[in-house]
Amino acid sequence: MQNLILASSSPRRKELLENLRITFTISSSEVDESFDPTLSPEDVVMDLAERKAQVIFKENPHSFVIGSDTIVVADRQVLGKPVDEADAIRTLKMLSGRRHDVYTGVSILSPNGTTRFYEKTEVWFWELTDEEIKSYVQSGEPFDKAGAYGIQQLGSMLVKKINGDYFAVVGLPVAMTYRELKRLGYQLS
Repeated sequence: MQNLILASSSPRRKELLENLRITFTISSSEVDESFDPTLSPEDVVMDLAERKAQVIFKENPHSFVIGSDTIVVADRQVLGKPVDEADAIRTLKMLSGRRHDVYTGVSILSPNGTTRFYEKTEVWFWELTDEEIKSYVQSGEPFDKAGAYGIQQLGSMLVKKINGDYFAVVGLPVAMTYRELKRLGYQLS
């Protein structure tokens, strides 16, 4: 039987992969998430996803391993997870009333080969008041999310529109991941 492992502790990625009704386990490890600032956002997310997958694949070379990473980019600046309340407020003020890009990279390693890909989604925020930003930050939701928001929960009130893959903004481009698993020979029931 083929073994599928999600190399992520993200509850959002777990939920998205569960939507495919396939059996998988979760195994994540800490990896260095620093990156070369001269790399394109596409290369950053694919490299980080591959690092995460490689750690787990080395321990499970007969399994299919999915690694994924998401970043938010505004004004050519990568916005990671906020380090504190002030950083979350600063990030949300920066995104208020304008467009930013969300990149999610995926790396799948398997005994049959490997693949890397990314999805880029454009996201527009409403013009946010200081009160809206403060209330959202006080909810605690921004602190484990790139760009200081989660589109799938309370943060949905911040988003005016998107152009691209909603699921990639959540953390895993489900349809492309499904197709790439199939292409690599994973038996999807």
